[in-house]
Amino acid sequence: MVARRKESEEALNQLFRALADSTRRDILARSLTETPSVSDLAARYEMSFAAVQKHVAVLERAGLIKKRANGREQLVSTNRARLKRAGELLDYFESIWRQRMAQLDDVLLPKGK
Repeated sequence: MVARRKESEEALNQLFRALADSTRRDILARSLTETPSVSDLAARYEMSFAAVQKHVAVLERAGLIKKRANGREQLVSTNRARLKRAGELLDYFESIWRQRMAQLDDVLLPKGK
């Protein structure tokens, strides 16, 4: 089973909680195409620097981004392997729901009638 590959329930919860927020998804998308500093990110949002730092920390705890020091700045980059894992999990859950919907169709719309 894809969903249980050596991952704790809490790790999966952290992953999907991190992706549930639109600001965090935007930070993740930006860090896919560039390597912004936390300061650069903070300048792009109408919130305090501390609030952006908290969003970055949530993404980092979920393993979706990595930070590295560059002098006094903290640069943010996407952990592509972890993002790919999130995609695999979403594909897995989608396949379960597609199968369930097909079974429901079979019950509600019997063939041959």
